[in-house]
Parts: sequence; structure tokens; C-alpha cells
Amino acid sequence: MVNNDIKNTIILLAGDYSNVINEHQSKNILTLKVKDRSVVQVDEIEKLDEVISISVVQNRIRIQLIKKYLKEDVIMAKKKDFKQLANTIVENVGGKDNINGLRHCITRLRFRLKDESLANKDVLENTDGIISVVKGGGEYMVVIGNDVVKAYNAVNDVLGISEGQLDQHASSVDKQNPIMKVINAVVGSVMPALNFICAGGVLKGLLTILSMTGLLDAKDGLYILINAMGDAVFFFLPIILGYNFAKHMKGDPFLGLVIGAILCYPAVNGVDLKLFGIATKATYTSSFLPVIAITAIAVIIERFLKKYIPSVVSGFLVPVITLLIVIPLGFALVGPFVNGASNAVNAGLNFLLGSSPIIAGLVFGGLYQVMVLFGIHQAATSISFMNVLSGKPDQIMAMGVLVCFAQVGVVLAIYLKTKDKKLKGIALPAVISGLFGITEPAIYGVTLPRLKMFIISCIGGALTGAFIMATGVTMYSFTGLGLVTFLGLVSPKNPDFILPIIAALIGFVFSFVAAFALYKDNDSDLVVSTEVADDKSKDTVVTYTVKSPLAGIVHELTEVPDQVFASGALGNGVAIQPATNEVFAPADATVTALMPSKHAIGLTLDNGAELLIHVGIDTVNLNGQYYDYLVKENQIVKAGEQLMTFDRQAIEAAGYKTITPIIITNSSEFGTINVLAKDRVQVGDLLLDFSI
Repeated sequence: MVNNDIKNTIILLAGDYSNVINEHQSKNILTLKVKDRSVVQVDEIEKLDEVISISVVQNRIRIQLIKKYLKEDVIMAKKKDFKQLANTIVENVGGKDNINGLRHCITRLRFRLKDESLANKDVLENTDGIISVVKGGGEYMVVIGNDVVKAYNAVNDVLGISEGQLDQHASSVDKQNPIMKVINAVVGSVMPALNFICAGGVLKGLLTILSMTGLLDAKDGLYILINAMGDAVFFFLPIILGYNFAKHMKGDPFLGLVIGAILCYPAVNGVDLKLFGIATKATYTSSFLPVIAITAIAVIIERFLKKYIPSVVSGFLVPVITLLIVIPLGFALVGPFVNGASNAVNAGLNFLLGSSPIIAGLVFGGLYQVMVLFGIHQAATSISFMNVLSGKPDQIMAMGVLVCFAQVGVVLAIYLKTKDKKLKGIALPAVISGLFGITEPAIYGVTLPRLKMFIISCIGGALTGAFIMATGVTMYSFTGLGLVTFLGLVSPKNPDFILPIIAALIGFVFSFVAAFALYKDNDSDLVVSTEVADDKSKDTVVTYTVKSPLAGIVHELTEVPDQVFASGALGNGVAIQPATNEVFAPADATVTALMPSKHAIGLTLDNGAELLIHVGIDTVNLNGQYYDYLVKENQIVKAGEQLMTFDRQAIEAAGYKTITPIIITNSSEFGTINVLAKDRVQVGDLLLDFSI
């Protein structure tokens, strides 16, 4: 609710209660209806620190306020209260029993849920500390931002489990597709060690700079030591991945660690080995996929052996037998096969990129932020990421880390140009996080709600991608995201920062200039009219009509056999006993509420009215049976567009009434709501009107 002191100040500036004839509060929105709008000191109200925006439509004043708890010290306290945030998240993803798995990337908690319909997206997205909620690739992603690790740990605490152990509580039924399972397993093996991988990349980049500037010579002891620091994490990568992957697979993590160590053992790398009549020669240090494949087989064998070997000897006997089986098998068949498949995929990608590199750069660079939006960017770059970790330079990863600067350019332009206080407060932190490669706050908080700005950032990303592919900018080591990424884009053999910097600047400068030129605060959201032309305009009333979404017989709302609807507690309106099985949009609107049970639909009309169409009474108990939606949440629909279908005969046969209340849930923000239709209506007939 709005703070009383703030409200009283605003009412005083609006001419006090002698001029204010009605007031309505909804969250941080204060709506006033006044007798004479010329008395209202709009400019003075807008100057108040607590006011984000003010709009004036005829004699109705709508003021958006900063929520009273949004003070800097309390914001920081709330950000630190990750236990409360975790409780909210767990509750609104359907509870602990609905969670099949949980991992995190750099900005997102990635849940695998048994039933996504049990999650409450609206509550999550309106929770402080959560940027957005995204669904994609079989995952339900809660976007947190920079504090994702703290949120992840807090969620694990709430669930009462240790990191990485969530799946032992999960159902055996996992609807995630096999490809995403593999990708998630591989990525899940990297994420726990990502900070050390980045650290190794940064050290290698710094060493290149120190050598290039002559501050260190390759023979210096410090050079050799720093080189060891940077190389070790990559050289012994199979050990790190083996440990994490075995843990992820619910096997003994030390089994994976030992397999990784064997793959790095000097005596078996780069030498001719003849096993089962098969001659092999391979090097597995710094490799990625072989240890994953061999460990996956080892964990399966380990589980099998534990079922049949007595526990008194299984502690040492299971590892012995497992290693005796998988290591020869791995060196003879699995490792060579995986390496061959990986090389074939890389050859295919290189062929596609090489056949038309500039077009490939335009497409990938332009679509990368769209992939971020749907949370599939990790899948799109997974092979390239493996290449870099294995010591193979890669251009796709270079595009992935540099296109973010186009997003930063757009948001910086908006920050400098907007007069909206709240938007400035969102944009500046988004610019800062974007400079460090975290673009979700910029995308979800700033550019995506202003689609033109998001498109500009995609065009900037496309230009960056085209330049990268045309000039050969390449990632040599993974050093992290944002500004620090340039250290990984410098070739150790030919150190040069110029081309990577130009690539980033192309997207940044284009996006900044285009956004600065084209961005305008949406005047219709701020002030429609603050001037009074004459006395007649003060009393002008705008009337809106709503058409019937159903064909059937009209009833007064009081005739609905449900006291909540009949009393008007949910808002004023009308009811229809349907004669057909279709529901249509009664006006131009946005779909803002869909139910798991599919028995009702919420619309926000273009004039701000919030309309609920509730097909039947107590039909939520049917759990979606006999109902089907034809639209999606947040979809924009036109008057007359079909929204949903239902089987009224089957619903009635199941013992439920199909009378359908049609109500304006924010009725108090408007004038009298009049029922225009009588007796029988067809779809599209005038049903209601109301005034502003």
C-alpha cells in the first residue's frame, strides 16, 4: 500500500479533499478522481522523490510511486536476505516435491520441474531479487543476476540438501529431452570449477601482456611459475571434470577424479598402445569429452557392482573392478570414438563458418541475445566452449562474449536520455553488470520491454559477429565475461588487442547512437494531457465499450451461484450462460493471466481495464479437463480473436454449472459499469460500457 504521508502530500497538491472525490490504491499506484484538474499541481507532484510518473486522463490522475520499502538501506538488507528469497522461490516453483533438479549458470537458477504448471511465474517476477522467469530447453529458469550463487546456496539450504545432491530427492520420471540432459550434465560438470578456469585464463592473458611488454622473459622464474598457474587448470582439466561429472551422476566423485588422473598420466599420453588388437595413440591432457564419456560408463558399472558385491569388500573391490573394465575400454574404444566424433563435428562447423563467414557472423551475432532470452545460449556454444577448454581456439565463443557490448550501448543511451527516474535506476546497474558480461538485467529490465531497443542491440550484435568472422577474432582461453574477456582474445603467438576491441566497439557504438537517436520516453505512459483548454474539457468523460466474448443468455452478476462473484467482491460485470463452446476477445487486449486448470482467462484491455472471463463455477476442480487455451500469456490479441474452447456438455455432465462471469476486476478505478445487453447475445454484441 501507499505510504499515508506520501498520499496526503499528493492529495494536498491535488487540491485536497475538496477537489478529490475518489481515490484508489493498488500496490504502488495511486489513482485520484478530481472535480477540477486545473487545480492539480502536476509539476509539483512529479517533482516528489517518491513519484516515478504521473498521467492525467480527463479528470483522472494516475500516479506511480516508488514502493515505500525501496530505500537504499532496506534494498541492501533485502538483497542480503537470501533465505527469504529462497523460501519464496521454492514455494513458487511448486514446492520441494515438484523439483526434479537444480543447477545454476552465471545469472540463473535452472530448475527441472515435474510440473511447470504448478509454478507461479507472476509471484516470482514480482519478488525483489528476481529479474525475470524464463522457460526453455526443459528448464524453468529464475533469473537472479550477480547474486545467483548466494541464491543457489540459500535454496539448497531451504531444501535441506547439499550442493549437487538435489536429484536424489527427485522422481525417476524426468521429461527433459535426451540432448538437453547431456548438455546439462556436461555444463554442470564445468560450472563448479568455472571461477578457477577463468582465473587460469586470466593468468595466461596477463602472462602474454607481461611478455609482450618485456616485463618478463620466458626464462624468468616468475614467468615459469605464472605459466604453471595458468596452464595447470587446463592441463589437468580431465581430473576436475571427472570429479564433478561423477558427482553429478550420483557416483563416487573420486572414481571420476582417478579416471581423469589416469587420462593425464604422462606414460600413456602420446604413445602407441595396442589393446585388444586395436592400436591407439592419443593425448588426453586438456581434453573434455573423453573423461565425460568414460566416467559415465564407470558410474553405471559402479552402481551395478555395488548391488552384488558384499559391502564388507565393496569399498576397495568395486573401484578395482570398475577401473579394470573402463580404462582399457576407454583407451581402446571410447576415447578414440569420442575424439573422432568431436573432430567431425568441429570440421562440420568450420566448413559451415568458412563457406560464408560474414553471413554466419551476422546470423549468430544477431540471434545470440535472443538465445540468451530463451536460455539456450549455453547449448548453442557448448561445443565451442569445450574447444576452448581443450586448448583449441574458437571464433564462435569470441562472438558469444563480445556481442554483449551492443546491449550495453543501448542501455547506456537510454540511461542518458530518459527522464524516468525508475528507468534510470534500473539502467545504470544494468550497464555496470553488462560491462562484466551479465546482460540479463539489461535485457529483461530495459530493452525487452522496449522491443525496438532490443532489436537495435541485436543489430549491433550482428555487426560485431560479422566483423569477428571477417577478421578472424578468436578466443584462445576462457577468462570470463565482459571486460576481462579481452585477455582471452589475445593470441599468445601474435599479441594484439586491436581487433577484439574494434569488434566490441562496432556493436557498442552503433547500438548507442541508434538508441540515443530513436529512444523516446513513452509519453502516453507519463502524461496524456496536463493542460486545460476550457471549462468544458474538465468534465469530458471518455466511455469505453466491451463486446460479448460468448454467445448465450445474459444474466445479472447477482444470479451467479457463487457468492464471491455475485457479491461483486472480485469486481463488477455480468454473466452469460453460454450457448456455444468458444470464447473470443471482447476488445483489443493483452493476455495477462492463464490458469493451470484452463477454466478462466485474464485480459488487460488497452484502456487499462482488467477483465476476467471465468467459464463455469468451481470448474477449477476439473484440472483442465474439457478446456483448451488457444493463446499464450502476454500475447496481444485483437477484438474477435478466439481465446479458448471448452466442452460445455461434458462440463455439465460432470456436475458443474457453465454460467460464465465476465467482470472488470479493477472496477473501482473506473466510473459506473453498465450492462448494455439483455436476454440473448452473440459474439461481438455490445455487452458493457464504463467511463474514465
